[in-house]
Amino acid sequence: MLFSENAYIHRVAGDIGLGDWGRCCIPESAYALSRAPIPWLATASLLLCALGLFAGLFVAPADAQQGEAYRIMFIHVPSAWMSMLVYLLLVLCAGTGLVFNARLPPMLALALAPTGAMFAFLALWSGALWAKPIWGTWWVWDLRLISQFVLLILYAGFIALHAAIDDAPMADKAGAALVLAGVVNIPLNVLSVQWWTTPHQGASISLGNPPGMATSMLATTLLMAAGFVLYGGAVVLLRLRCVILERERDSDWVAKRGNAPP
Repeated sequence: MLFSENAYIHRVAGDIGLGDWGRCCIPESAYALSRAPIPWLATASLLLCALGLFAGLFVAPADAQQGEAYRIMFIHVPSAWMSMLVYLLLVLCAGTGLVFNARLPPMLALALAPTGAMFAFLALWSGALWAKPIWGTWWVWDLRLISQFVLLILYAGFIALHAAIDDAPMADKAGAALVLAGVVNIPLNVLSVQWWTTPHQGASISLGNPPGMATSMLATTLLMAAGFVLYGGAVVLLRLRCVILERERDSDWVAKRGNAPP
């Protein structure tokens, strides 16, 4: 059963005591609330990434087996993590939009997809730069690489569907169906290293196990990951504001803004 957005939001807000917070799920409120965090997120991201790059280049020691070439890991690993994290958020938005017939989740999905595609591409590109000196080739038909490439194709397919379908609700449903169908690729991506013996090295960081790297390497990787998360938050919010204005351009609240600054 589908619910109207406003009725559902206000009922849930009242049931769990969210009050005005529940209204952040309404496009007009989301547009207003999303402006303030952007410069803070962007600034913090810049600082963390700068610190992470400095630590990766000058503080972390050389690897015993891979020498200096392993340092691309500080870009590659956080990029791969982000590409999967953003896809999971895309799945959440797709499912929420379908179940509750809400307007905001599909808009957020549109804002998330380019960022996820960028990180998926960056993971593949940096992985190729890492593979060349270590494996002697830019690419091998390794299941981890293939699943990461499929992830990039899923992002590209989602973006292309929205560009090809003029009717926004239909595009949202088609994109959501593609995203939900492709979610099986995420566990395949994560577990492929453990399930199959491939040239791709095993996971150095995994839940429940001590890290298989020096403390400085781990700290640098987490610094870069935090910087990427904050960067993703900033650009997604910025893009979300553009998507909201485009989708809501015929609504009264957008018309009342007139020439007011964004």
